[in-house]
Parts: sequence; structure tokens; C-alpha cells
Amino acid sequence: MRQAKSSRVVVVDFGAQYAQLIARRIRELHVYSEIVPCSIKAEDLLEDPPKAIILSGGPKSVNEIGAPTLDSKIFELGIPILGICYGAQLLAVALGGKVERNESGEYGGTELRRTGTDTLLGTTPSLQKVWMSHFDSISEPPIGATVTSSTDGAKVASFEDLSRGICGVQFHPEVTHTEHGKTTLANFIFGVAKCDATWTNFSIIEESIALIKEKVQDSRVICALSGGVDSSVAAALVHEAIGEQLTCVYVDTGLMRSGETESVVETFRDRFSVDLISVDASQRFFEVLAGVVDPEEKRKAIGETFIRVFEDLRPELGKAEFLVQGTLYPDVIESGTKDAAKIKSHHNVGGLPDDMDFELIEPLRALFKDEVRAIGEELGLPEKMVWRQPFPGPGLAVRILGEVTKEAADTLRQADLIVSQEIETAGLTGKLWQSFAILATNLKSVGVMGDERTYANPVIIRAVESDDAMSADWARIPYEVLERISTRIVAEVKGVNRVVYDITSKPPGTIEWE
Repeated sequence: MRQAKSSRVVVVDFGAQYAQLIARRIRELHVYSEIVPCSIKAEDLLEDPPKAIILSGGPKSVNEIGAPTLDSKIFELGIPILGICYGAQLLAVALGGKVERNESGEYGGTELRRTGTDTLLGTTPSLQKVWMSHFDSISEPPIGATVTSSTDGAKVASFEDLSRGICGVQFHPEVTHTEHGKTTLANFIFGVAKCDATWTNFSIIEESIALIKEKVQDSRVICALSGGVDSSVAAALVHEAIGEQLTCVYVDTGLMRSGETESVVETFRDRFSVDLISVDASQRFFEVLAGVVDPEEKRKAIGETFIRVFEDLRPELGKAEFLVQGTLYPDVIESGTKDAAKIKSHHNVGGLPDDMDFELIEPLRALFKDEVRAIGEELGLPEKMVWRQPFPGPGLAVRILGEVTKEAADTLRQADLIVSQEIETAGLTGKLWQSFAILATNLKSVGVMGDERTYANPVIIRAVESDDAMSADWARIPYEVLERISTRIVAEVKGVNRVVYDITSKPPGTIEWE
């Protein structure tokens, strides 16, 4: 999406996992922001000059050979610039300051001391907690800049030169662990860069609809509809734009949750009168997954098979040229970008075939889940749909450790239903980001049931709390709820004799196991 309003903030990505989180925080201030690569040139920015530039953090040292840099002409554009962590160090070095290697780094919560009156930290306390993650530190600020705060490990924790609109912070204001991070960002956006707060959920919807109309014209469009909030909101946006030109396709992969297919068809075809085709392709998916145990191969096989199913439908759908997907930013960043590490391929990003015969429409690609939910509410989608827990596009396939078979899917479906029922009965569904079961078909353990020895598979329970899926903490589910889940799974699900609970946060783990 491209914002047409006057205020636009560009976040330059130096390989930070949280570059998009910076952009999101700016959008929370109702100012449009977008990510650009650090290879961007000054002339590119001048084609549509932003009101402000933010330089993200990054994994490198500015003194390291081959570390990412920025076109020096950008510093001469007169556009206010805020550097964060690596970005602040790069700003310092580029403008006459110095960055040196410390004997030890600063990581996690740190006490920041303000050293004077300034705009960037204005209205925040003289002592405050900030989140640090650095080894190098700024020993001298840019020439002409004033040091405005320090910590025990960073004598230049922030600096500014308002005559040039230059500001830098060694800490991370975008993370919630920094007490007054949002205020710091707001002080830069409104106090230094003088941006206007004009970007709202309504403007996102309005702009998306306009762009979709412009792109599609009179063409037919297919929407890959899973029934989850992402694809549902994407479908609603596109339907608002082009109406009857859209056909939604629900593909039953055989890897869906219990009752999923019936629920999706009832909701969209019967309640919303959307043109919906339901395709049972379960046998096809199990065939391509036969013998596949590597998670990356699973995702790629599923991604390609989805596309082939849609391509097979093209003749009866007026040879549709476009395919709508509910791709979100976490899908994109985890699948790997030019400057960020690849965590895992998502079936709708890294898993797509190179010879795909569709042009993609992804109206949610720059958004986080909570932003998508807010847009869904604005569009009038049912609350239960908007706030349902996320479910991966590859379905149960990435929750089966080992080969994916119909039998394994049936077993996991039973266990997952029990988890859902007990979590809902306990009133925890809305408090958790996700709660689900995982089946380890590649692992067996000894048990005893009815005085007889068993040798069967374990089920792992995963439940996490999160705001955006970029980080997550394991949920402290009451023991009695876990006990009911375990007792029921072992008693009711054939082939399972052990239940364990995953207490790993993200990072270091991911929410899904594969």
C-alpha cells in the first residue's frame, strides 16, 4: 500500500528483525510509514519526499568491513532523521562522530539518565528504563549535536541537532520494554518532523480499495479463503473494491481443524452471500506430502499445490488473472528478506512456485495481525471471526512432526479439538494468542494403560501470549486445565500415551514447531 497523504515516514531497514515494528509504532501514531531497503538512493526518496526518515537497528557493527551504509546524499536532503541503535551509530559516524567497541555490551533493561532539556526526550522522566541491545557504542556524537542522555554503558545514549533535524537514540523506543518509547517516537514525529496524524483504519481501507480497483480493472479475481482472519479481511477488502468480479475459493486440504470446512462455507456462502467455491483436495495434498518430513519441503509442497488447485479452476472462473492472499508482515519477514535472516518459509511467501500463473494481490502484506483485526472490525466482519486465534495456512501439516498422513491428521485433529474445548471452557480463548496441539509421529515413548505396556506417540500442547507474533511468551495455563487436557487426550485419542507442555518463548523458539 502506498500512502497518498502529505505525511509519510520512511523506515530504512538495516537488517533488523524489528524494522517493521518501528513502522507499526509510527502507524499507531496515525502517521503512514513504510519500509525501504538501505540501498535506497537520495533521488529515489525525492520522487515522493517523506516528512521524516528513521534508520533502523541492525546486526552488524558500523566499523565492520561490508556493514550496511546509506547514500550520503540523503543526509543533505534536509529531511529530519532519527537513528535507532545501529542507525544512531551510522548517523554519528557519517556526520563526524565516533563509534567504538566496548569491553562489554548492554543488553536488556537499562537505566537511562537525561542530561539536559531536549525535544526528543521532552516530557519523559529524568530517570527511565530503556531496552538496549548493542556492543559498540557512540563515544562522540555528530559534530554540532548535543548529548541528551547516557547510561552506565553508553555515554551517548541519545543526541540531537535540531538545526539539521538530526536525532539518535542508542536504545530501542519501538519495543514495549522501553518505558517511554512511544513518547520518544511521538516527540520526533510531531515535535521534530512536524508530521500530521491523518492515517487511520478508514484511510487504509479507502486507499486499499482504490489501489485494488486500479490494478484489477475488469479482470476476474480468485481469493484463497481459509476462513481465518487474514484471508477473511483480504476477501472483504477486495469484495468492497470489485464485487462480483471476485470468487472466493476454500480448499479443504484434509489438514484443517475439526468442523472448519462446514463453518467457513456456512459463514461466507450462506451469511455473506459471497461467491464461494469449496474444493475437496485432501487426497491431492496427502499425495504430495507422502514421505516428506522436512518442514521447509512441507511448506513448499503445500504452497505449490494450493497454486495448482487454483490454476485448475481458472477455466471455469473466466480465466482469472489475479490471486488474493491474506499475507501479513510476519509471514514475509520470517520467510527472509534481502537484509533479514530467513527463519522459515511460509507457504504463501517462500513456498510459492516460480512458474505461478497468477499476479498476486496482498492488501495486508505490510500489516500486523492486530492491525488486520482492527480493519476487520471497521469492515463489519463478525467479532468471532475477527478475534479467532491464528491458524497456519499449511494447517495441521506443520503441527505434525514427521510424515503427514491422513491417519496422523485425524489423530491430531481429535487432540486439537480437546485443547480448543478445554481452553474455551476455562474462558482462556480470548486471552491467548494461540493454543493448539502438536503430534510427534517421529517419536514414541513407553507408557502403561490398563496394566499393559504401550509404545505410542506424544502430543505437545503449545499456548502463547503475544501482541503481534513477532515475539511471544508461553502462557501460564492453570494446572487444572492442563490436567483436564492431558487426561482427555490420553483417554480419548488412540495412539497417544503422553502429553507435554511447551514452555519456550519466542525467541528463541517460534510459535509453530515447524
